[in-house]
Amino acid sequence: MPTTAASDRTATGIDPAGARPHDRRLAVAAASGFALVTAFQVALAAGAPLGAAAWSGAHPGRLPDDLRVASSVSAVVWLLAALVVLARGGVGVRLPASVGRTGVRALVGLLGLGAVMNAASSSPWERYGWAPFVVLLLVLCVLLARRGPQETARG
Repeated sequence: MPTTAASDRTATGIDPAGARPHDRRLAVAAASGFALVTAFQVALAAGAPLGAAAWSGAHPGRLPDDLRVASSVSAVVWLLAALVVLARGGVGVRLPASVGRTGVRALVGLLGLGAVMNAASSSPWERYGWAPFVVLLLVLCVLLARRGPQETARG
């Protein structure tokens, strides 16, 4: 059954046509960053020898099985993060408006914690590579949380 713009607004609480181009760019940039993190976590879970750049760098080379499972879970979390920011930016993903708002705010908290943890890591890969990358994702999510797509008036 074809959908109309009115039914799209009703289903999501967001008017996709009302999303500002700037918001769409923020969402695509953040989702691209989350896709990169997802790919990295999938590679770790698959046994790629990248342990020096993850999980505090305590296991150079291939991660032990428990951390490979943790990387699998992380991959799912970051994939969901990409979907949330795309929804918040009005880019092709349909979620209730409250999920987009709350999800991006939760990501801001998670990324803030991640930036601190990566900056404090004993791994140079995490301190000098992941920490700045996470700060970039944090800034994108803060901007997206503050702006977001224009929501339709209800009532």
